[in-house]
Amino acid sequence: MNIKKYAWTLALCLLPQSSWPQFAVADLPLLRDYESQRSSSYDLSGGNADYRSLSEGETLTLLDTNGPGEIRHIWLTLPPGAEAYALQKTVLRAYWDGEDHPSVEAPLGNFFGVCFATPPVFQSALITVNPEGALNCYFPMPFAKHARLTVTYEGHRTVEDFYWNIDWVKRDSLPTNTAYFHAQYRQAVPHDGWYKGNFYGNNFADAHKDPRWYNKSGEYNYVILDTPGDGQFVGVMLAIFNNQWGGWNEGDDMIWIDGEKQQRINGTGGEDYFNAAWGFGKLYNTPLVGLVEFTGYEPGSRNTMYRWHLEAPIRFRKSIKVSIEDGHASMRSDNIYSVAYWYQMEPHAPFPPLPPVELRIPKTVWTGGAGQDPKMK
Repeated sequence: MNIKKYAWTLALCLLPQSSWPQFAVADLPLLRDYESQRSSSYDLSGGNADYRSLSEGETLTLLDTNGPGEIRHIWLTLPPGAEAYALQKTVLRAYWDGEDHPSVEAPLGNFFGVCFATPPVFQSALITVNPEGALNCYFPMPFAKHARLTVTYEGHRTVEDFYWNIDWVKRDSLPTNTAYFHAQYRQAVPHDGWYKGNFYGNNFADAHKDPRWYNKSGEYNYVILDTPGDGQFVGVMLAIFNNQWGGWNEGDDMIWIDGEKQQRINGTGGEDYFNAAWGFGKLYNTPLVGLVEFTGYEPGSRNTMYRWHLEAPIRFRKSIKVSIEDGHASMRSDNIYSVAYWYQMEPHAPFPPLPPVELRIPKTVWTGGAGQDPKMK
């Protein structure tokens, strides 16, 4: 028996049916009321050149179709020999129903959990990365009138072999309470932490004297998402690039809903939010949570994690602000990269400007504090 496969299936079956990723085994005999469709990079001549090239500054349209419909699966891949950080230099955008501002805007790599140079391999309910660098997304993406997905390449060396398959279904109509998929990239390079002292061994005795040690307001938190609207937050892909010695994971998640002055949701630590305990070390990936990259606690170390709120998407009716501390009380100054995933009714507020490509490439930044060589200044 394949124990891992059995455990994965059992986990899906134990979830409430409403949180299963688009399917339930028991429902497979029920005939679906839609027409199956696909947009892909296949060779129109019937040959085997089933790819497109991407040149510097080029925008390639992956899907441009009328609705009503719903994207069910996206598969993409770039060749292993592409330019370094090509996935950070390629931007994915999605536009629903002819909107001017994209509802999805993120570097391709960060959207799919490839936040650093080497693609991890992991399986979750909504995003999977299979060998070798096969990127898969299973978020349902409904649209009433029109859908357009594009990628824009901001690298220098042409990508010769870019492949994609987008599986979607055409429907007669969408339920009236259908919200639209959104994904937004943010980063802090570095996060502006307030503590520059020596915290080897997690000795923060002097930091306790600073009133910022007692973080009730979330003033210095890293913001994952801050948006008005009517919808529900469904998850995050978070990556940390250590600038200092130690771990970011004493940081609590804090979420404000509908303009309330007090955060309604307050967590107890970074590894707790990602459903681990007592720090990070061993990699894990489950349908709902995972640590898919972890290289230690020294400057230059990398962490990549995901959390899907399939069991209970975080509902908001006017606005939501999702944040997390970088270390306790946001005292640290690491590089942080995130993609927030949520659904809301349109229209949505325009996103903050996407950082320029040179700032999206992870590298150590001088911030002071433990483990940093002053020569880096």
